[in-house]
Amino acid sequence: MVDCIIKNVRIIDGTSAPWYLSSVALKDGRIDKIGTFSAEEENTAKEVVDGEGLYLSPGFIDLHSHSDVSLLEYSLAESRILQGVTTEIGGNCGMSVAPVSADPERKKQLKDYVGDLTYNWETVGEYLDTLKEHKLSVNFGTAVGHGTIRLAAMGFDARKPTSEELAQMRGLLRKALEDGAYFMSSGLIYPPGCYADADELAALSEELVPFGSFYATHMRDEGDYLVEALSEALEIAKRSGAPLQVSHHKCTRKSGWQVSCKTTIAMIDRARREGLDVKVDQYPYNASATTLDSNVSLWAFDGGMEALFERLRNPETRAKLKEEARQSHLGRWGDICVSYVASEKNAWVVGKNIEEIAEIRGVDPEDACFDLILEERGRVNEVNYGMCEEDIEYIMPQPYVMIGSDGEAASMDYPGQPHPRWFGTFPRVISKYCRERKLFPLETAIFKMTGLPANRLGINNRGLIKEGMQADLVLFDFDEIEDTPSFNNPKQPCKGIRRVYVNGVLTAKDGIHTGAKAGAILKRGETL
Repeated sequence: MVDCIIKNVRIIDGTSAPWYLSSVALKDGRIDKIGTFSAEEENTAKEVVDGEGLYLSPGFIDLHSHSDVSLLEYSLAESRILQGVTTEIGGNCGMSVAPVSADPERKKQLKDYVGDLTYNWETVGEYLDTLKEHKLSVNFGTAVGHGTIRLAAMGFDARKPTSEELAQMRGLLRKALEDGAYFMSSGLIYPPGCYADADELAALSEELVPFGSFYATHMRDEGDYLVEALSEALEIAKRSGAPLQVSHHKCTRKSGWQVSCKTTIAMIDRARREGLDVKVDQYPYNASATTLDSNVSLWAFDGGMEALFERLRNPETRAKLKEEARQSHLGRWGDICVSYVASEKNAWVVGKNIEEIAEIRGVDPEDACFDLILEERGRVNEVNYGMCEEDIEYIMPQPYVMIGSDGEAASMDYPGQPHPRWFGTFPRVISKYCRERKLFPLETAIFKMTGLPANRLGINNRGLIKEGMQADLVLFDFDEIEDTPSFNNPKQPCKGIRRVYVNGVLTAKDGIHTGAKAGAILKRGETL
């Protein structure tokens, strides 16, 4: 007896091979059989689903998320499940919730840097154990953030590490990899990671090689110096021998639109021809999202968030920071919209851009930005409309590009107005870039969301529809699938997704979460 038979479906198996018509049986969390089933087999199955006219694909794998900061609170992961994501990897952009220093001041800095969690763990392994006890709806694994490692070893100091500090960082990285972290991420526009040079990053990346792991980077610049930033990332990979993953590849300055990304793709193509393992992930939107304090010069973070706040309060230092922000943000403040604030008193700013907020408050845009950072003590986020569609469509069809949301696990009543990528990334690729724009066939779209990221992560029992694989599956209507989440109304389920299974358990049906928590904790090198 099997748990479920999904019959008469067009199977897209995640390998990029053409779809075929068949039926699938699920048993004990796995794909038990693919083929035809007798009337007796159907009669003895606990459930039979007729998928006539629908497509069945592997569950989508999001290798670039930040759900490590939110899953303890939002364990149902509705923003993930209701768009078909069944597996995700957190800890990206240099920011992970482990390792945690035992020093109280460093722990406070981590709270300020990554998120206001309890941090009643120290290692990646202890954090994953905490999640396992909590139970999740989505399969989850994590990267280890270079910024978090650096913070644990040397705080927010803007300097090169000593030999002892570098050795400590290498040890923390090895321990995280031994605990099952999938890769090391960096966020080189964020403190304290931004204070690292190529020597430090290459030395740490050497530790990845024996584990078969890779270096994923939010590069040092994605605007005017995008090409130079990629050159640095490629050099780190060459020197260390570690494969390179370019995170959310894009160009965020109008001056480089339709030029810079063509250069970077050519650079990646050449590096691959020369034998360097370089791959890319991308989200399908023309706006990015991050913290509002990313608009402040990086030198102001030396010493941590409290040091930043003090500099913003000091009239002389603030004047210098204001002038630097004015020069770097010419014509840009109107593209930066506040998406979240921690306080009720400033809730009115959510959805408004900095120019609008400045006008209402009667101040310059730079002061409006700095005042919000101070009033919210850094707990204020932004959406930044900085990219163009032409670049998105140039990058996405490249054969080594996979899809990553850069989003978080959240509920449908999550506070604020987060980026719609949290809720709609994967259906958007199918509906807009595959069905409407016809950049690639559906099989290629699914491969970019399943088989390709599974291969990159070394996950050998998910990402494909084959007998014996874990039954992470999405049943969808290709004609109806749509990313209904928008910038103005992001917290919506996507249309056209009929069913989502996680480890064989029905977790969403017709846009409604079933409440199931069948997700597994994943570790690099383990098969579960």
